[in-house]
Amino acid sequence: MPDAAAAPADRSAMIRQVPLFADLTDDEAEALWAGAEEIAAAPGEQVITEGAIGDTLYIVLSGALEVSKRDKDRDVTLATRRPGEFLGEMSLLEQAPRSASVRAVEPSRLLAIGPEAFRQLLARRPEAATTLLRTVAGRLRSTEASLIQSDKLAALGTLAAGLAHELNNPAAAIQRSAGYLNEAFETFRRHTVELSSLDLGPDERQGLADLEIAVATCGRTRQEDAAARKEEPRLAAALEALGTEEPWEMAPAMAAYGWTAARVEALAPAFAAAHRTAVLQWLAAGLAVQQLLDEIGRAASAISGIVRAVKSYAYLDQAPVQDVDIAASIDDTLMILNHKLKHGVEVVRDFPADLPKVEAYAGELNQVWTNIVDNAVQAMGGSGRLEIAARRLGDEVEVRIADSGPGIPDDVAPRIFEPFFTTKAQGVGTGLGLHIAHNIVVNRHRGRIGFETRPGRTEFRIVLPLRLAAEPAEDKEAADGRQQV
Repeated sequence: MPDAAAAPADRSAMIRQVPLFADLTDDEAEALWAGAEEIAAAPGEQVITEGAIGDTLYIVLSGALEVSKRDKDRDVTLATRRPGEFLGEMSLLEQAPRSASVRAVEPSRLLAIGPEAFRQLLARRPEAATTLLRTVAGRLRSTEASLIQSDKLAALGTLAAGLAHELNNPAAAIQRSAGYLNEAFETFRRHTVELSSLDLGPDERQGLADLEIAVATCGRTRQEDAAARKEEPRLAAALEALGTEEPWEMAPAMAAYGWTAARVEALAPAFAAAHRTAVLQWLAAGLAVQQLLDEIGRAASAISGIVRAVKSYAYLDQAPVQDVDIAASIDDTLMILNHKLKHGVEVVRDFPADLPKVEAYAGELNQVWTNIVDNAVQAMGGSGRLEIAARRLGDEVEVRIADSGPGIPDDVAPRIFEPFFTTKAQGVGTGLGLHIAHNIVVNRHRGRIGFETRPGRTEFRIVLPLRLAAEPAEDKEAADGRQQV
């Protein structure tokens, strides 16, 4: 029970310092105090634990308490409550597990009000419910804004790590190929000098000119790796039969550009026996240089593609509202999430060539695709089939994103768009991903979002108007507020 030694007037004053109870009479404040329990909390002591069952409202009498929410491996600080403020109202109203943790940061005194005492208060003062709901709504908005900002920063870190991984492979390929290129070019230069010292006949010189053209244009005839590897042993045997040294070193580059054992054997009569080895070594060295240059070019192109996708995904230096190519927008998102997809997710796309562009907040639309695809990958456990399709429906565009995961349970489905609702383990995610997607589609774009689910398939359906309707003033103010968070 609370400190009975405190004077009734002092107790009433402590109660009424909370705006929720400001209009209570002395008798009502005294009755509330009498039905409550006063507790003390030392610095660092946990008062409320996220996920725990609780039905108590706390009034801060003195000190300070920090409210935080677990997100994966970190705690996100949401607010600090000081004397005259209350906390724990969500669990008291919903009879649900605590949605955040609270710990004392200073020596603190709290008044714990149980459900019966609170019920009696509401019976005497129904208007208190309005004040409480107004406070709850404000806190939900503040909490959501804090967590969205935190999620954006966390997502940025994840994105940066994924991009670093994606960029590492082509960058390493460039570094490796550049290292080999110096040696390969020196070999090609040496064989070119040797070839120039030979006394070639007119037909041989014409044959050599034809080979020079073949080396210069070999990129157009690049073979698939599997086909080239299959031909390498036969090609090496043919080169060895013609007397070349280290034919196994020459065969890979020649096979990569379509040279076969039969083609080499057909080439041999065009050159004198004393000249064949030098010609073939020069040819193989030139193709090896070209192969390394092609590898560097492909790796550089991959890096360029990733950078282009990132720039397009973020819509850097572009207006927030623009005509968006839905297919390109989704492809950019898949490129950004490739580090999560490439280890077992089969992606199937179906975008018609005449799909119209949609007037949209481009960056926010990418966030919708990111949240839904990321959820799908998690639902499938990192492997499965992801189907993405789009089509025009009159003055709208419909996007369908389906996964082969286990489906959404019947008891969960009605709540998946609610803020802070999550089926993940405590502290894994904030439960805002689909809520944010819903807000962006419905509130920002005046579109629709829904889903169908069964075991083995869950399909989200997003419908967007081709042109944005003018935002009501209050919605624009809310949107501006979100952008400033």
